[in-house]
Order: sequence, then C-alpha cells, then structure tokens
Amino acid sequence: MKMGMEITMNAVKRTIKWEDNKVVMVDQRKLPERLEMLTCISHYEVIDAIKSMAIRGAPAIGVAAAYGMALAANNIKVKSKAEFCSKLAVVKDELAHSRPTAVNLFWALDEIWKVITSSKSSVDELKERILSKANSLAEQDIKTNLSIGENGVRLFEDGDIILTHCNAGSLATVFYGTAIGVIRSVFQKKRNIKVFVDETRPVLQGARLTAWELKYDKIPFTLICDSVAGFLMYQKKITKIVVGADRIVTNGDTVNKIGTYSLSVLAKVHNIPFYVAAPTSTIDFNLKKGEDIPIEERSPEEVTTIMDKRIAPCHIAVHNPAFDITPNYNITAIITENGILEPPYEKTLKSFLTK
Repeated sequence: MKMGMEITMNAVKRTIKWEDNKVVMVDQRKLPERLEMLTCISHYEVIDAIKSMAIRGAPAIGVAAAYGMALAANNIKVKSKAEFCSKLAVVKDELAHSRPTAVNLFWALDEIWKVITSSKSSVDELKERILSKANSLAEQDIKTNLSIGENGVRLFEDGDIILTHCNAGSLATVFYGTAIGVIRSVFQKKRNIKVFVDETRPVLQGARLTAWELKYDKIPFTLICDSVAGFLMYQKKITKIVVGADRIVTNGDTVNKIGTYSLSVLAKVHNIPFYVAAPTSTIDFNLKKGEDIPIEERSPEEVTTIMDKRIAPCHIAVHNPAFDITPNYNITAIITENGILEPPYEKTLKSFLTK
C-alpha cells in the first residue's frame, strides 16, 4: 500500500476506482489537510483501508469490497477453477469481517459471488467477469446517487435551512453522495438554501469531510458542535434534516452514525421533517427491526484523542459505538433511487421494491 502525491480536487473524479490493476481511493484520514490517493495492491490492503476508515461510507465500502475481490482474483495464481473458487471464498469471508454494520459491504460481496457461482467460464475469463461486475457496481452507485438527489428535491423548498450529520457525500460513495447528494441537487434547483453541518464526534466526519465537500461546491454552510443542533431547532433555525444510512431493516428502523438518533428525537419534538437518503442496496430484508443490527464498537482512542492529540486521561473506561438506531416512527420519509418511501415502512418498503 502506498501513498500518492498530494493532488488537487479537480483531478479526483471518484472516491474509489480501478486503475492499472490496482484499487485507488481517496485516503479520507488525510482530509482536510491533504487530499491524497491510497493505492491497494491486495485485498488485505483493502481490508485495512476499510477497517482504518481510509475509505468509509456504506456505498463506498461496498464498492471497495467488490474491488477487493477483483484484486484477490487477479492475485490468485491457479488454473483449477475449484481451487480458485475455494480461495476466493476465503477472501470473501475475510472482507466480510472488515466492518460489521454497513450492509452494502455484504450486498456487494454477494453480487460478486453470484458471478462466481453462476459462471462456467475458465479461471482467466472469470477474473475478467469479476472485475467487470465490480466496475458495474461502481457505475451503478453513481447513477443511484444522482437519482436519489433528483428524487429528494421535491421534499425541499426555497429558503430551507438543512441540518446534516456525519458525511454522506461523494466521499461516502463513488461519486455525488446520498444525503449530501440530495443537498447538492436541492442547491442546484433552489439555490438560496443554507446548511448546518454537525462536526460528528468522535472522528469528526462532518467537520473534516462534509465541510470540505460543501466548501468545494460553494454551498453555503455553517459548521456546529453536535450539541448545538437542539438549540438551533428550538430557535426555529432548522427547517429540514437529511442524513444517510448504513443499514435499513424491513420495518424502516435505520442505523446511521452515532448521534443520528438524538437528532431524530429532537426533530420530532420540534416538528421538523427528518429524512433518510439511501440506496436500496442499504435495505436489509433479512432483518425485521433495528435491534437486530450489529453495532460496531470502535477503538477507545477515537474518543480519547483528536488527530492523535490526547484530550482525556489515560487508562479510563470508554464506550465508543460507531452507530446508533433511529426508530421508524422518527423518520418522515426515506429517499431512494426508485422514489420516496413513507410510513408505514413495513408495507411500503416491501411493496415499493417489488413493483
């Protein structure tokens, strides 16, 4: 794994891409100080990038996993198809254990596995098909995000003041974003909107990443501490909230970055519409309620340090869940590439997707 030279934003067309038989991605750990590309030459390096959050965001993680499978396929030097598939099955399991909560990771791996199990091709042909499918998933993500943005426009009005949490923009996807994609589309159609960006403790994805994206796009925004959001709602200075999602289950319960649940409760108290923007690949029809979703517990150092500087005493207990669960009754609507879902989600999620 090697670091690229510092580059300009104009040179970045995608958060992640396949280039010269390698996986190249924006190293999000370096932002906003530096925009650097990270190059992975093995699926182990992709796993490390996912675990360390060099790449993050449910859709981006899914595409990274797909490309990780393509890398592993290229690196497997056997002619026996049975042996090739056996080795890839191990790789699939290793990638699946990189992070537990975002369902797009498992969805993308399953999409690649369908190619492997349904193909009667030779090993060399199968390698090409795996890469072709990974590239297709990346292209599909871009189209999906653009559609989510377009569908979300009708929920917003000129003059809206929109709050968002964490980063659900280009960096969390291949390009454009989900929640930030909606904001981008609304800004293009209704340019007098304003945005509040939660800093998003403990890793500061809002302050480091969302603020960086919105500044580049010249979308008017103000950065706030997470604890400021409730008071802004009380002051009637927020009119809409839109966030992304890492997993949505069949009753509409949604897992997103820690702090999202609190915002949904505050929004309900203050009668503010609370929207979730996510691709249909984020919907997990195998789970019925939010409590069934595994919540990742991350390193204590994310809480006790900021940018490698210690801010808390040594040797203390730390609880650091990366995500929380927003119950369906706090969600006004779910914006997908296929349209907008409204309650009751137990009914609309199933019927909407089977049309």
